[in-house]
Amino acid sequence: MQNNPHILICDDQPVIHETIGAYLDSEGFTHSSAYNGNDAVKLCQEQSPDLVLLDLMMPGKNGIEVCREIRATSTVPIIMLTAKGEEIDRIVGLELGADDYIVKPFSTREVISRIKAVLRRSNSVARDNSDVIRIDEIEVNIANYEVRINGKRMDFTPKEVEIFHLLASNPGRVFDREQILSKIWGYDYFGDTRAVDTQIKRIRQKIANEDTKWGIRTVYGVGYKFGVAE
Repeated sequence: MQNNPHILICDDQPVIHETIGAYLDSEGFTHSSAYNGNDAVKLCQEQSPDLVLLDLMMPGKNGIEVCREIRATSTVPIIMLTAKGEEIDRIVGLELGADDYIVKPFSTREVISRIKAVLRRSNSVARDNSDVIRIDEIEVNIANYEVRINGKRMDFTPKEVEIFHLLASNPGRVFDREQILSKIWGYDYFGDTRAVDTQIKRIRQKIANEDTKWGIRTVYGVGYKFGVAE
């Protein structure tokens, strides 16, 4: 893990900033605070933090809107915080590219543990997969989160790039939904496997009109694999 990672805490409750901030200080992290969605977007752009803790319900822009805006320009790891427990919120968070999701009330120690795990996973992906994967006309660069087909840069979200990279790195290998959740998000995401299906569907839609024989195939009853398109 890099030295003194900087964490941007985005929440409208001062006690959250105080308690998490104190733990971050004790662990050698630096941090800053945003108390509404507009400031969250602004500070993320100005500070380029190493990780964003993002509350779902905030004044101004809510967490979903903030996550969407951040993901339009940045691959910074995002952990979403929320008092809600509805499945739809977890699904939306995953689809937008959140790296983790913690439901309030939570243990501050758990939050710090999740922060460390997400940072380790993020750094590991960049370090271990810095090479470019090329299969015929398809090029996947996990270091700068780019997918190109026939030289054309595709409009992929960070999570779509990670899933495509995982599958393209292992042509012909079948991954079930739980394995994809574990490898991409780093843990068993409470069985929310529909988020994987949504991501796969979007990837397929984006490459459907491109001149390539490759694609993501469904192995019914098992999962997905990268291979010659059906």
